Amino acid sequence: MITIVDYGLGNIKAFANVYKRLNISACYASTPEQLQQASKIILPGVGAFDHAMHKLNTSGLRETLDDLVLEKKVPVIGICVGMQMMANDSEEGISKGLSWINGTVKRFSYPNEDVAKKHPLPHMGWNNINPVKTSALVANLDEYKRFYFLHSYYFHCANAADIVATANYGFDYASIVNHDNVYGIQCHPEKSHHNGVALLKNFAEL
Repeated sequence: MITIVDYGLGNIKAFANVYKRLNISACYASTPEQLQQASKIILPGVGAFDHAMHKLNTSGLRETLDDLVLEKKVPVIGICVGMQMMANDSEEGISKGLSWINGTVKRFSYPNEDVAKKHPLPHMGWNNINPVKTSALVANLDEYKRFYFLHSYYFHCANAADIVATANYGFDYASIVNHDNVYGIQCHPEKSHHNGVALLKNFAEL
């Protein structure tokens, strides 16, 4: 069962609606008992890093999540801030991340004011992703691979081998990451029309 973590953040209903259209079973989990039934996990997230980590850490779900992901190797995908939470930490705050993928979350910064003016924050709108290695997660996307983004921070991987795809906003940054059973995507597939539907279907079939 694809299980969407309900810890009080993220548009969880949008993910459920996508899977309903695909005729793929999905449910919400707001208790450890519900989460234990997961065969795949979606960790959504919006807003600030520290707030998201606080919500998750006080939800009663953190211990079960760590066990499922780190010990039982259940596939998990983090969306937007849900992806950033998988890092060790973030320049946005002082909280520790989940440390599921070795890396840190950094704020977009540019070498001079002219470049910065061309790339206002947040990075909001449609952007192409560029796969840099083969992954079933990005199979069957259209030629342009456009997705919807809304963020001011990006995931900086300690190991470049964990980068599946990049996007460009003044420079190339990791837009999709993967280490073992842990996946993270900076864009919002639930808002990205057919490419987003294809990516979520791919995750269901991993």
